Amino acid sequence: MAAKAVIEPLLLIPGIELLERTSSSIRVQNVVQLSMAPAFLLAGIGAVMNVMTNRLIWVANKIEKILKAGRDEEANELLVEIPALEKRRLHAQRAVMLSTAAAFTISIVIMLLFVSAFVKAPLGSLVAFTWMLTMGLLMAGLASFLLETRVAARRNRERMNERTYGPDVTSS
Repeated sequence: MAAKAVIEPLLLIPGIELLERTSSSIRVQNVVQLSMAPAFLLAGIGAVMNVMTNRLIWVANKIEKILKAGRDEEANELLVEIPALEKRRLHAQRAVMLSTAAAFTISIVIMLLFVSAFVKAPLGSLVAFTWMLTMGLLMAGLASFLLETRVAARRNRERMNERTYGPDVTSS
């Protein structure tokens, strides 16, 4: 009876019900397990973004170096590279921005998984929608990155053909 007299006033404290509901270590373990896949995806997005960012920096530096070069004949030959480099910069920038948005939304998924352990409202649909949004953003970012690598490969092929057959040969 004495224990009940001590516990009943505690139940009137705001948030105590929330504490009771979430104090289960099994429930917390389940949430941590559920958040592992999105956390690994976040790490993977970060690794891919590192590659994308390095390519973007390289392209931007190359454009800057060409534009700062003098106006002799060699520098004029380098100016031919600018249109392809600008396309690459645009695709790489878009890839980084979309991948950053994907990283942001997957972070929201992780947050929602933990919040779902503390609230009664079902958040499954919101988690699923945010997960699908993340996948869409990631796919768009990877597609942009693919376009950047295709522009780079095409320009390399063109330069190789020019060295082999001369500058008047059109590439496929």
